[in-house]
Amino acid sequence: MSKEGQTVIGVPAYYAGQNPYQAGIVPPNAIYGDPMGAPIHQTFYRDTPAPFNCLYCGNTGLTNLRSKPGVAAAVACMMPFMLGFCFLCPSMDCLWSKQHHCPQCGNKVADFDKSDPCLVMDPPNWKQPSFALPA
Repeated sequence: MSKEGQTVIGVPAYYAGQNPYQAGIVPPNAIYGDPMGAPIHQTFYRDTPAPFNCLYCGNTGLTNLRSKPGVAAAVACMMPFMLGFCFLCPSMDCLWSKQHHCPQCGNKVADFDKSDPCLVMDPPNWKQPSFALPA
């Protein structure tokens, strides 16, 4: 067994901290629009078209989005159900999960699932922009 800071058979043990960008912190050098051929280190796929490099065809640009109902959309539908109606409609697209597709080859490159049912009560986070980190 290895402990933090010790080595096992000559291989140092490293501690990898949490990525602050996964927690929602956006770096100052983030790319939001078309990368225009700039090398991208990592893309964070969220609610808006994301800058990316396609692994399938090599295209560089912005993804196409397709929406699908998720847990947050179902919870939003159930809230007014007490009044006798449900509005699981395209106007609530901000609560739907997103699929990112390459515009050139059409392959799915990422999913952004809105699986937190508490998101319904958090309007500032209904729409989160996608971004990429330059290499």
